[in-house]
Amino acid sequence: MKIKHFTDTDTALVEFSDHQVAQTKEINENIYIDLDADGNLVNMTIEHASSQANIAEVAFQQIESKSA
Repeated sequence: MKIKHFTDTDTALVEFSDHQVAQTKEINENIYIDLDADGNLVNMTIEHASSQANIAEVAFQQIESKSA
């Protein structure tokens, strides 16, 4: 996964895979998702990312599974 923030337009692009985009769906006026031919998520675009997604505070945490 890659997250790109274009500061000139305050747009965030979250890339989940490198599959070819077959369809774009508007979730709301600021969020769009791109799907491949099988309906899998490829990208998510967030307009006005500073206010919509608090892009200045992106964090990543990997949680390890607990062995039984």
